[in-house]
Amino acid sequence: MSLDLTLRPPVATDGMPVHRLIASCPPLDTNSAYCNLVQCTHFASTSVLAEGAGEVVGFISGHRVPARPDTLFVWQVAVSEKGRGQGLAGRMLAAILDRPENEDICYIETTVTADNAASWALFESFARKRNAELVRSVLFDRELHFAGSHDSEMLARIGPFRQQALHAVSH
Repeated sequence: MSLDLTLRPPVATDGMPVHRLIASCPPLDTNSAYCNLVQCTHFASTSVLAEGAGEVVGFISGHRVPARPDTLFVWQVAVSEKGRGQGLAGRMLAAILDRPENEDICYIETTVTADNAASWALFESFARKRNAELVRSVLFDRELHFAGSHDSEMLARIGPFRQQALHAVSH
């Protein structure tokens, strides 16, 4: 079933629907409702919400890396059952990067466990579509950082995005 979707920056009233969406998308880690409210307000320009048929069906939370503001860190990608199978996650990533206020973003970084095939497929596809390189490395090690309680988180770094990088240099 294909939904008529709207992609937009989130607002404060989206915090609880986002919280419920993330809870319905295991294995995503749930955060506090307050965290999701902050994501929907403080990080609205680097996050995106997908609505269809009056409900939240997708959300990407992200922020600029403070030491490298040309880098978008994608925290979570959540797509409900109703939103799956439509390329929504890739469209949401593109919606963030294609906003005028984000034209200077040259890289995306995210962390993904080695066995998360769906996430790897998303980021590999996005890198190909944007003609950018994807480099993998361990960011948070299972033993060193998680005391054995969580799988290692691999850093996926995508970029540079030629169009954005060239545009930023020409200004």
